[in-house]
Amino acid sequence: MWNNNQRNQIWNELDKPWDIIIIGGGITGAGILHEATNAGYRSVLLEANDFSSGTSSRSSKMVHGGFRYLANGQIRLVRQSVSERERLTKEARGLVNPLGFLLANFKEDAIPSWMFASGLIFYDLLALKWGHRHYDTYDMHDLCPPLRQDGLIGGFRYFDAQTDDSRLVLRVIFEAIQKGGAALNYAKVIQLLTDKSKKVCGVIVKDENPDFGGRTIEIKAPLVINATGAWADELRAKITSKTRLRKLRGSHLVFPQQRIPINRAVSFAHPFDQRFVFAFPWEGTTLIGTTDVDLDKPLESDMKISQTEAEYLLEAAQYAFPQQRLGFEDAISTFSGVRPVVDTGKADPSKESREHVLWRENGLLTVTGGKLTTFRLMAHDALRRVRSLLPERPIFDHSMRVFSETKNEFPTTTILTPNMQARLIGRYGANAIELVKSASERELQPISSSPTLWAELRWAARSEGVVHLDDLLLRRVRLGLLLPAGGFYEIDKIREIVKDELNWNEDKWIEEQERYRNIWNTCYYL
Repeated sequence: MWNNNQRNQIWNELDKPWDIIIIGGGITGAGILHEATNAGYRSVLLEANDFSSGTSSRSSKMVHGGFRYLANGQIRLVRQSVSERERLTKEARGLVNPLGFLLANFKEDAIPSWMFASGLIFYDLLALKWGHRHYDTYDMHDLCPPLRQDGLIGGFRYFDAQTDDSRLVLRVIFEAIQKGGAALNYAKVIQLLTDKSKKVCGVIVKDENPDFGGRTIEIKAPLVINATGAWADELRAKITSKTRLRKLRGSHLVFPQQRIPINRAVSFAHPFDQRFVFAFPWEGTTLIGTTDVDLDKPLESDMKISQTEAEYLLEAAQYAFPQQRLGFEDAISTFSGVRPVVDTGKADPSKESREHVLWRENGLLTVTGGKLTTFRLMAHDALRRVRSLLPERPIFDHSMRVFSETKNEFPTTTILTPNMQARLIGRYGANAIELVKSASERELQPISSSPTLWAELRWAARSEGVVHLDDLLLRRVRLGLLLPAGGFYEIDKIREIVKDELNWNEDKWIEEQERYRNIWNTCYYL
């Protein structure tokens, strides 16, 4: 349980001594909080907006080894990624699930099929798991009937994994809290504190929760970590004027699954520039992504797809699935995230390295870059880098589980299928059992075309630190991405379930509903 009462209790205890202050509530900060707490350090995470509200709720939803990074020579990154992918699919099944990929090969492709074959052999060797094979044109058609047949000369199958990125972040944070860590959303660092030698030694935090009137507090710790991802340069600017990051926007279109009826991912070269894009099933929809373009506007929490990106992705979808006759009117939503990479000046943004980096400047440790898949390794590297500042040198046992093991103890009378049970355990860990036991049978039904249960709405409103309606509908559950009109066709029933759990009066509900409507129309809809 993590409600507003607990949030207020954490705030009131912030002036106690801490070993580590972590700024940033995406997957990087969440991983550091989790591993630091595991190592026995008093650690607190501060997020200026909502947990995962930046890049970590707007990724491509993949836990993957980075097959395309082999072409850039990033062998170490791929080797680490495939190892972490295998760990997460074993420990978090239901949240991180294996996904078959079809790599389609067309006559006009610039890369010959033998290069795909060679790359996939190497990819499987790095994973110590043989999973790829070649298919001819007829097999490809059987495996993916909607796929374009004209010019198709075959393809390959291989395996990666997919996830609900925001739920991954939330589970990592909530497990850290259960082990003694502390985390606050809507807690904005407005100033870095320095000691006499100009070394960062703490922060001043402002409470951005509108219910608490902008209160501030000063927190000190021997170690302050900047894990703000694409916003890392903005925080670093408080102590240095040197910028280091290149901010790249990646955007996606979301279609109803019946419009692109596929049961595995399909990757193919875009006809315009031969850059690889993909389509894959996710939570009852089909995603098309992703772009990789330099950010051409100021960095904001809620980014929006550009017209050029939307046209690029629609062109890809029309090229790969011409029989579906797709148009912009078919897309039910869109989302965009910003990737932070080290700026080396490469002409092609896709050629920039995706490896994480560590910078220690005036006592502030910045951790940025990297991938969703390798969050645990990033945390270990960061904490090793600053061992001298910690009371005892951290020791990390790589055999330790990332996630606590949860036994399936659902009531024997439950109407949930085994797949639904695994899904809940993956997303909520040990809390999944209580979530089901506290729900009525009516609430254990899926919401419209999504796999999300009504009971998940109630649980999130009651127990997961929701401050705004967009926290609930865009991140705790993903209805804003999965349902037409951002879920507004279901808004009356949503209100009935969550309004009292959130302790909102009618005026507050109307205010939040309009806030959510504006955010969705501006940033999640074409």
